[in-house]
Amino acid sequence: MVSAEIPDPDGLASRVVSLHFTVIIAAKATEAKQGGKALSESAAPPSKADARSPGQDAASSRPAVRSRPTLRTIAAETGLAVTTVSRALAEDPHIKAATRALVRAAADRQGYVPDRAAQRLRTGRTRVVQLLLNLDHEFLGVTHELIGGLSEALAGTGYSVTIFPDLIGEDRLARVRRIVETRLGDGVIFNRTEPFDPRVRYLLEQGFPFVSHGRTEFTTPHPWVDFDNEAFARIAVERLIAKGRKRLLMILPPANFSFAQHLRWGAVAAAKGAGIICEIPEAITLDTSERETIAWLRHRLSQPDRPDGIIGVGEVAAMAALAAISDCGLTPGDQIDVVAKRASAIFDLMRPRIDTMVEDLRLAGRTMGETLLRTMAGEDVSQLQVLHQPLIEF
Repeated sequence: MVSAEIPDPDGLASRVVSLHFTVIIAAKATEAKQGGKALSESAAPPSKADARSPGQDAASSRPAVRSRPTLRTIAAETGLAVTTVSRALAEDPHIKAATRALVRAAADRQGYVPDRAAQRLRTGRTRVVQLLLNLDHEFLGVTHELIGGLSEALAGTGYSVTIFPDLIGEDRLARVRRIVETRLGDGVIFNRTEPFDPRVRYLLEQGFPFVSHGRTEFTTPHPWVDFDNEAFARIAVERLIAKGRKRLLMILPPANFSFAQHLRWGAVAAAKGAGIICEIPEAITLDTSERETIAWLRHRLSQPDRPDGIIGVGEVAAMAALAAISDCGLTPGDQIDVVAKRASAIFDLMRPRIDTMVEDLRLAGRTMGETLLRTMAGEDVSQLQVLHQPLIEF
């Protein structure tokens, strides 16, 4: 008797077959007692092979187990060395583009996925760069631009980027400790430095690779990439003075940040040199909400000694200033002027136009990525400090 395997999600058929075999075995046992015959092999439940329908191949009755693609299977298909395959998948620029395309096509056909755990065990590296980023920023699109530039720098290296939110009101050192102590990355990048930033001190003590977006006042040198905010503030004051403005105002970041000091130095020095005053309010900062900032500026602009020139340190602050100016019935370029620092094209869409200077955040991200790679390669720290200049658009 031959039976065929039939899909049976409820298991009913399997119970019937089992009962059928039990009856056969019982009948054969009775026959053996009566006739003295031994229980024949035909009475035993048929094997899986016997249970198949005629012509059914054994391999076709069950799903094939597919081995996981590896560098070796890709090497075997392409005829290349395993090391060449590895470098090609990492987009190593020293491997010819045609070879990289060949390897990538083979990897895609095979469904190859890098085994990060194996790589970490073999090399001790995570191939991850951690980016600690304050998401409440004075620029629009800061995350997009920084990560875009960072990704450009890391292309072909095998490194990926993970964002760690840097919440200003919390323990900023705790996140860095976690990254280092649990080896969540091979290097770390962070912004909004303080003059004696505890994160910098800790990473220097640990010998852990890092790059800060901003400078400190430590005597021990460390890798950093920064924008020359002192130069920006000085140029902005000089521009407003050239337009005949004499009562200037600039909203600064919180005083604990390094770039707040740099902005203050540049603005105050330029204003003092021209014999005018640059007002720096204490009631609001760059981190004050837009609604509160606009309300404060509306009140200030309604006073007899209102400022006639405003310096916008970031896009958000400048847009808040323009909103308050409009609410007060003033017109930029007439009763008041604004000079702003920008990182996007937002002011190209606004009228009337205002004077702007550019802080290139994509360039900053790319430079930080390149600097971190050089730091991990052990280059001299004195060569790993970059100060970007404002791009003047007036």
